[in-house]
Amino acid sequence: MNNNLLTLQKFEPEDENLLAEVTEGLQKLQKQLPCKLFYDERGSALFDQICELEEYYLTRTEMTIMNKYIDEISACLSKKCLLIELGSGSSKKIRLLLDHLEEPAGYVPVDISAEHLMKSVTTLAKDYPQLKIVPVCADYTQPLDLPYLNLPWSHKVIYYPGSSIGNFTPKEATTFLKLIARIADKTGGLLIGVDLKKERSVLEAAYNDKNGITAEFNLNILRRLNHELDADFDLAQWRHYAFYNSSEGRIEMHLTSLRNQYVHINNNEIFFKKGERILTEYSYKYTLEDFEQLVSDVFKVKHVWTDDDGKFSVQYLSVR
Repeated sequence: MNNNLLTLQKFEPEDENLLAEVTEGLQKLQKQLPCKLFYDERGSALFDQICELEEYYLTRTEMTIMNKYIDEISACLSKKCLLIELGSGSSKKIRLLLDHLEEPAGYVPVDISAEHLMKSVTTLAKDYPQLKIVPVCADYTQPLDLPYLNLPWSHKVIYYPGSSIGNFTPKEATTFLKLIARIADKTGGLLIGVDLKKERSVLEAAYNDKNGITAEFNLNILRRLNHELDADFDLAQWRHYAFYNSSEGRIEMHLTSLRNQYVHINNNEIFFKKGERILTEYSYKYTLEDFEQLVSDVFKVKHVWTDDDGKFSVQYLSVR
């Protein structure tokens, strides 16, 4: 174990809570599953593949912005910041930040998948031997007291890339932003990726890639329920479906039942009609003005960086 990689801190939800959440969601009129279920080890690996796809402009465009404006971005974060990443994902993004930050006090990656988290931070710890790393396995959408273990930070910066904020409804996002602001505290900030509204064709292509990786990623949620909750979903009887809901301003991902069927989860039996859909994820898209309004109760937008085509934005917000 690297001296700079501290022990994994685990705050994993109990299976009983997961079972209750899943069964409750599947008993609603619009059946749904929490998108956090995507990210077991296999799902996290599939998402890494999605980020490299031609159609999935989000990661590529965010990296273009980061590369172009990294000096300005690192100046905003300033000296001795404690960097807390929610959803430890692309090592390319975090490495770019770490290479340009001045004397970072430490790095606290928070991810719901322990295997994926430890795989990424073990390599990172070897490459950045002077950086203190505190990996935390947790559902970061819930209130959480993070362990900083006496790291010598002057302020905290939450890093939330990839436009994952879009996975919340605006109401949920407001609640979540309040949680983030409490973690960051009055002297802290938030560096966040925000996907912007654009043509339907571009949006829908990003979630319906020709190689079927996104479809496999979506179906993996059922595979996980079979494995972890003793469910009996027949994956061959479900199909990935994603579209842009213009009235809501969001991409929606669903799984469509290909026949009338019963599914058992633990001791629960659930009926699905042919053509019935399970909502697995939505991804809200914003204008810059809409997003500024969304965060205005708890954050002030200090800097905005976008690509030349205005597809995506990276923003630095300070706590009000």
